[in-house]
Amino acid sequence: MSNESTPNKSRRTLVLLFVLLCAPIIVSYILFFGNVRPDTDNYGDLLDVKTLTGSALNQTDQTIFRIRQLRGKWALISVDSGKCDEQCRQKLYYMRQVRLIQNAERERIERVWLIDDGELPAPEIVKEFEGMWFINAKDSDLLPAIPGKASQRDHIYLVDPIGNLMMRFPKDPDPKKMSKDIKRLLKVSQLEHAMGTDQRH
Repeated sequence: MSNESTPNKSRRTLVLLFVLLCAPIIVSYILFFGNVRPDTDNYGDLLDVKTLTGSALNQTDQTIFRIRQLRGKWALISVDSGKCDEQCRQKLYYMRQVRLIQNAERERIERVWLIDDGELPAPEIVKEFEGMWFINAKDSDLLPAIPGKASQRDHIYLVDPIGNLMMRFPKDPDPKKMSKDIKRLLKVSQLEHAMGTDQRH
């Protein structure tokens, strides 16, 4: 009788070990396919990551602009009319200030204004936001790839250093919270770069 119970006990042990080993995988599948997401500390909305392709016109020098020209840099992107009303101007201001707050890391961030109606910005706006990419994106295939809730013009977007659109900040954003998100991403990407460099040596 004791000899018969030994295989049963061993079988139960193996089954229990199998269940314990598989539990994290099973739970992750349930969370993923059930569209359950844990709360995060991100202020911006994480988007389904997609590479922005296509081209538009750089209004500064009338050359073709592609997102890959920013490769290696993070990019804050605004989509708006060249006429630039008060909300548009506030977005451009926040983009500039959030970049400046990063201090020495600010050189890792670019600012891009995708002008969606072909209008030329007023000279005083161009001067005020010097250093920004002024891109005529009217009828460009860049725009359809950028998701807005009610409107693309409501948001500031973030593109990662390999050209992936990955985050969208809410309408009338809090620049301090934006800055916190970006600071965290800059820190993480710097660590990843450093680790990759160490592994190559």
